[in-house]
Amino acid sequence: MEFAIAIQQQQYKTYILTDHHAQSRMEVVPERGGIITRWQLQDEEILYLDAERFANPDLTVRGGIPILFPICGNLPDNTYTIHGKEYQLKQHGFARDLPWQVIDQQTQECASITLLLESNDQTKQLYPFDFQVIFTYQLKGSTLEIRQSYTNKSAESMPFSTGLHPYFATVDKTTLQFQIPSTEYQDQRNKTIHPFTGSFDFESDEIDVAFRDLTDVWASVTDNSRNLHLHLSYDDAYSRVVFWTVKGKDFYCLEPWSAPRNAMNTGEQLIILEPEASLETVVALTVTLS
Repeated sequence: MEFAIAIQQQQYKTYILTDHHAQSRMEVVPERGGIITRWQLQDEEILYLDAERFANPDLTVRGGIPILFPICGNLPDNTYTIHGKEYQLKQHGFARDLPWQVIDQQTQECASITLLLESNDQTKQLYPFDFQVIFTYQLKGSTLEIRQSYTNKSAESMPFSTGLHPYFATVDKTTLQFQIPSTEYQDQRNKTIHPFTGSFDFESDEIDVAFRDLTDVWASVTDNSRNLHLHLSYDDAYSRVVFWTVKGKDFYCLEPWSAPRNAMNTGEQLIILEPEASLETVVALTVTLS
């Protein structure tokens, strides 16, 4: 059988999706934020994972592909205001910390798993809306497709932003070549604008920049140290691509965000769903090995 799904009880119940023909394998941990923790193609590790942080349920996961909802980035003092009332949300929201429910698995045309996150009393203390979020991870060949559906189950309009935070493994950042559909970026720490020439200064302790005014719906990275090419595509729900890395760590992040930091307060690029309305988005990652 070309496509398969297995379940392993590790620290958490882990779903392993495989495309045997392509030698592609992905691991998903629903109860740890619905996260993809691992993706291998022909024995190459595509994603980075800090195993120690992952093993500690009190820490956010640094690695894999965390889900950002209902905000991307952080808020001043972790605080935002809706209808005159203040609420608290940690950086990137709560979706990456909560358990998700598996509602479907398929092994016909691809290896696919569908996860559900619904509002509850805990989420409403942080975000006063009824919602349903559904993620479908599809593995086929050298492509991982992430299909998403956001539904407002409230009686009033629901504001949010959403994004993904993939951590890509690398062994030498200085060999990375970037194609990003933007000529400049904003440093997210000091808000300064800089022209983009295709590379970064990896001597910096941290790089945290947002590409805005995107002219296309894809970006790519060539990792010459690994003979690996990564193609990231996203739809027009995403208004920016964030690049983040830390000196001395073997990862870089290329993150599609629908809105900037603090959008819940400023309204900038915020998605607003009317009652019973849904938004569907898709992000795809394709890896080519040479």
